[in-house]
This record gives sequence, C-alpha cells and structure tokens, in this order.
Amino acid sequence: MKKAVRYTAIILIILALMLTGYVIYVFTAYERLPDKLTLEVNKTEGEEMMLVSGQPYTVMTYNIGFGAYLPEYSFFMDGGKSSWGKDADSVTAAVCGAAGVINDADPDFVLLQEVDRDGTRSYHIDELELVNRFMEGYYYTYAQNYDSPFLFFPPWEPHGKNKAGLVTYSGAKITAAVRRSLPISESVSRFVDLDRCYSISRIPLTDEKALCLYNMHMSAYGSSDEIRAGQLAMLYEDMQADYEAGNYVICGGDFNHNLKLETSGDAPEWACSFPRESLPEGFRMAIDDGGEEDDVAHNTCRSADEPYSEETTYTVTLDGFILSDNVTVRSYRHVDTGYAYSDHDPVLMEFILQ
Repeated sequence: MKKAVRYTAIILIILALMLTGYVIYVFTAYERLPDKLTLEVNKTEGEEMMLVSGQPYTVMTYNIGFGAYLPEYSFFMDGGKSSWGKDADSVTAAVCGAAGVINDADPDFVLLQEVDRDGTRSYHIDELELVNRFMEGYYYTYAQNYDSPFLFFPPWEPHGKNKAGLVTYSGAKITAAVRRSLPISESVSRFVDLDRCYSISRIPLTDEKALCLYNMHMSAYGSSDEIRAGQLAMLYEDMQADYEAGNYVICGGDFNHNLKLETSGDAPEWACSFPRESLPEGFRMAIDDGGEEDDVAHNTCRSADEPYSEETTYTVTLDGFILSDNVTVRSYRHVDTGYAYSDHDPVLMEFILQ
C-alpha cells in the first residue's frame, strides 16, 4: 500500500510538472505580430490590368476554412468532433476545389481568409502555393493572423501548431500594403482565437486616386461586445482616412456578424447582427444594394457543430462587403456551392468606381 501511494504521488507530481511546463511554454511562445506591418507584394505569372474609374470590375470574398470543412466535417470549437482536416488529400482537394470556384468566376480581385501556410491541422500544406496555381496574372499579399504555439487540445486530436493568414489578390498592380493588428481578448481565449488583423492593399488608378482594398476577419471565439466595437472602430478610422483622401474603399471578408437585416430567434451568440448604426458617414453595407432577393437567399456560412445537412444545419450570412459612397454596386451574389469546400460560401460583387 505504501509503495502504491508513493508511486501514485510520483506520477501526479510528474504530471503536474509537465502541465506547469506546458502552460509556461504556451504563454512564453505566444507573441502577436507588430501593428502597421508592411506586407510584401508578389505576383503570379500573367498579364496585369489597368484600373480606371467608370469601368465594371468584380471582387470575391471567400473564407476557405483551411481546407478542412468538407460537408461531413464538424469542428470541435463549435461543438463538433474534429480538429484537423480528414487527411492531406482531402485538405488539398478542398483548397483546390475552392480555388476552382474562384477560377470559374474569374474575378478581378479576391479576398481570402483562413489560408494555412504551415499547420498541424492542415498537414503542413502550403495552401497559398496551392491557390496560386489557379491565379494567373494576379498581384497578391499575405497577412499572417495566426501562428499559435502547439495546442494540446482537444486531447483526442490536438489542434497543434498552426500558421494561417489573409490573402488579397488583385489583377491590377498593388503598390503598397499594410497589416493592422486588431484589438483582441486578453484572456485565455486569445490562444484559441486567431491573432486578428486586417490588411489594406492600395491599387492606384490612372487618375491619381487609389482603390483601397481591405481584407477583414473579425473575432469569433470568446469575443465581447467591447472587443467587437473596438475592432470596428479601428477599421472605420482607417477607412474614413482613405475615403477623405479621395480614394475608393472596399472592405470585404468574414465579419463574424449576421450581415442580413433580418435575424432569427435561434441565432447563436457568434451570429449577432452587424451594427449598421456604427458605420461612419459615407459608408454602407453592399448587401443592402444587392440585386434580386434570390441572389442573396443562400447564406454564406453554416454552423460546424455537425456535418452539413440542408434540413437541420443552422446557416447565416457572415461574409460580404462595406463600401464607400463613391463605389456603385452593379450586381451582388452569394455563390451557392452547398458548402462543398468550406463552411463558408463566397460572395461575388460587380462594382464601378465612380
């Protein structure tokens, strides 16, 4: 009995030391990127276009969900089962499938979220390199918004160490780009939410103005009303400065808010309504200028607490665009893939710079 008690005590002490060491590792390894970080501009092979006012262009936003969210996938943070993609082949197929949707639409500009560069959850596949194979003739920037220490939860499939970010593509030359670090929670939840940011890519026109293309991914997990308001306030300040300088502003991405005017009584906390009343003067939600009701009937995001079922899965529109008043919407459409490659579906907008 004495030996059993002694051995049990030793095991408990070792486990406690291991846990303490791991907690120290997580806190010391966590580090946010600096704010106002200049982003490198790269280009894929192919011809570039010239951007001018008065001509129609198209822009797409798409959260590709790090290649994991095939229809049968459910995510542990949403109450589902999985933490990783099914396997390397399925992640590759999902990313290439999403890139194929983009390629078929052939937009002039593309805003992508949750693009893994080196992740346990995505089998260390460089998803940016995969997407680039489909993107001929685009300038692009990559803004990292996640580089976690190794996370040992859930215990049945540890989420691991992951690096992901936002990618902005432009058929016209990007001359400057910057990454802005959004305010986030200071609690333990910061280790499971992304290191939130948005990027600004500036694309000059022939008349000395610029299109300022914002790529945004707001907080999802453990975010408070105060954090949401702080993130939007920071975004608005930058957009207003660009607009008042005479530029055109398009902000697209995953807002993690319901962008439709109507709300349902069974909406979860993460699908709260976007505060339209907070928009600064001179800006509006592009979906409010959208085309036919059928074009936006399909919601852009499904809940990942279960495999996707058209009959039972909760859906909501989290993805879209905010525009300055000098940008006119010609058409606006939620692209319905049936969530074939992600828990999000893309939004495609045709616009004119006045």
